[in-house]
Amino acid sequence: MLLVQNLGVYFAGKYLFENVSFRINKGNRVGLVGKNGAGKSTLLKILSKSQQPSEGDVVYEGDVTIGYLSQDIDFVQGRTVWQEADSAFEQLVEIQNRIDFVNKELAERTDYESDEYGKLIEDISHLTERFGLLGGYTKDAEIEQILIGLGFKNSDFHRPTDEFSGGWRMRIELAKLLLQKHDVMLLDEPTNHLDIDSIIWLEEFLKDYPGAVVLVSHDRQFLDNVTNRTIEIANRHISDFKANYTRYLELREDRREKLEQAQKNQEQMIKHTEDLISKFRAKANKASMAQSLIKKLDKIERIEIENDDVTKMNIRFVDAIQPGKIIFELEDVGVAFGNHQVFDHVSFYVNRGEKVAFVGQNGQGKTTLSRAIINEQVYTGRIKHGHNVEIGYFAQNQAHVLNDKLTVLEEAENSATEETRKHVRDYLGAFMFGGDSVEKKVSVLSGGERNRLALCKLLLRPFNVLIMDEPTNHLDIVSKELLKKALQKYTGTLILVSHDREFLEGLVDKVFDFRNGQVKEYLSGIDDYLEQIKAGNFREVEKGILAAPKEEKPIEVKIEQAKRVLSFEEEKEQKRLKNKLSRIETEISDLETKIADLEHKLHTGSQTQLELDNYSNLKNDLDKKMLEWEEVSEQII
Repeated sequence: MLLVQNLGVYFAGKYLFENVSFRINKGNRVGLVGKNGAGKSTLLKILSKSQQPSEGDVVYEGDVTIGYLSQDIDFVQGRTVWQEADSAFEQLVEIQNRIDFVNKELAERTDYESDEYGKLIEDISHLTERFGLLGGYTKDAEIEQILIGLGFKNSDFHRPTDEFSGGWRMRIELAKLLLQKHDVMLLDEPTNHLDIDSIIWLEEFLKDYPGAVVLVSHDRQFLDNVTNRTIEIANRHISDFKANYTRYLELREDRREKLEQAQKNQEQMIKHTEDLISKFRAKANKASMAQSLIKKLDKIERIEIENDDVTKMNIRFVDAIQPGKIIFELEDVGVAFGNHQVFDHVSFYVNRGEKVAFVGQNGQGKTTLSRAIINEQVYTGRIKHGHNVEIGYFAQNQAHVLNDKLTVLEEAENSATEETRKHVRDYLGAFMFGGDSVEKKVSVLSGGERNRLALCKLLLRPFNVLIMDEPTNHLDIVSKELLKKALQKYTGTLILVSHDREFLEGLVDKVFDFRNGQVKEYLSGIDDYLEQIKAGNFREVEKGILAAPKEEKPIEVKIEQAKRVLSFEEEKEQKRLKNKLSRIETEISDLETKIADLEHKLHTGSQTQLELDNYSNLKNDLDKKMLEWEEVSEQII
């Protein structure tokens, strides 16, 4: 589909990367990885033809089309969400006009045997086929499917795009790109503005995408679930692995061990050669041999290994005073903006030491409730803070909390305690401020850099409660892993607003799901929560299918069923299965009642270990019964 040959980019007196060559074929789903600043986004821009390389070529085979998710959104004023999505099909308008023109020509001509008439017939056949391939007959259904998959409601379709935030506009831009069905799709951080539901939907879409996909992402699980190939940019060169991200890490580690041994052997050889040069220079009759060895050394390409020391860093949060047992108590809390009720009647406790995730679709109130808890948002109801609670808050936009007159290092040092001051540079390095970048003025930092600096400052001060709103959005994978390790060791109370499943896995022990104006509590980690959500939705769908015969059902289905005459033994088996299904549904209902009763008790904070064990056993029993219900359902004709 496309071929990259000896690509190089020269910038500020040095190569960003050089001698880069690879091929993208149909069906490739490539994860482009590397440290921040390695050139990932630059390479995507070159592939999209929006930037020229310093050297080398990109060869596009045939009429291959390239789609690129740009961060610069340019919408036509006054368009609705639907109209903007529909603009993805502009090529269809041209094809339809051409079809109309050819049909008109065919209707007016009578020279049915002529070559010209035959050519028009070929044209209409080709145009009609192309029209169908591009979705001409299904585009409305496709627009609806993709907009809903990316989190829009039907009621949003006819709202003007100017009413939506930048994150939602980026979703519209992504929807347009998906609808255009390019041969090669280039995605730079596509999950940054998506919630968990939309990320899962996008994963499934990309896994089935018939073309090629090249993407940059900091979401490790997204990369694992979507990609089948990983291209790493490191030390100005690329390494190509036919594997997803996790397998790539294993292969890279094996390769690194071999490179380290090869580097050691090379250094020994160089040292031996240098010793010979020194020895031969001292003898007049050996001078030419010394020069020959010097030329040999100059031609050697030194083995370089990327410095991964940052992964061995051990950053942690500063110890703080211990607060009371109950950190926050919310009672009948609600927030409205004008006539729009974001959520209402929210009541729950957060206990000392709990690590909690706020998850759900964007716009459901996760950030709003976080701000209400720290008294930065007007609300109804009651929010009570516990004894000795000291809150550190990280918001998505940190511009207002930084001093533009200071350098990065000075700003960080101002937040440091006596204990952390001597390690400030290490903390900054963990958040991608290495070398001379610590001397940059805060005023020249990008939005992402400001967020990283604010996040770093949070680690340098003692808080016994942390509320963090999308802390991973501007971190690379290494920095994200360092932050996760620090939070796992953190002994205080944590509330995380995040859409990053891999980051939340093994970190949180309770999940609050924000959906349709309600907040539901799940006493489990993120994996169990997602399983419960999927199981619940699947069961509802299955119940709808089973209930369908009671409503209007197509006559042809009834006729088809009537044609199938069951034997006596088959009828007997079907009756047994239906009785079994009914019994399982009763057992499921009983288990759900017991779980609901126990959850109510657990919410009071007076739970015993026996009750916790009982809760876990009941959940396991429910999962088994749901699986059994599904298996029996599939056997019923």
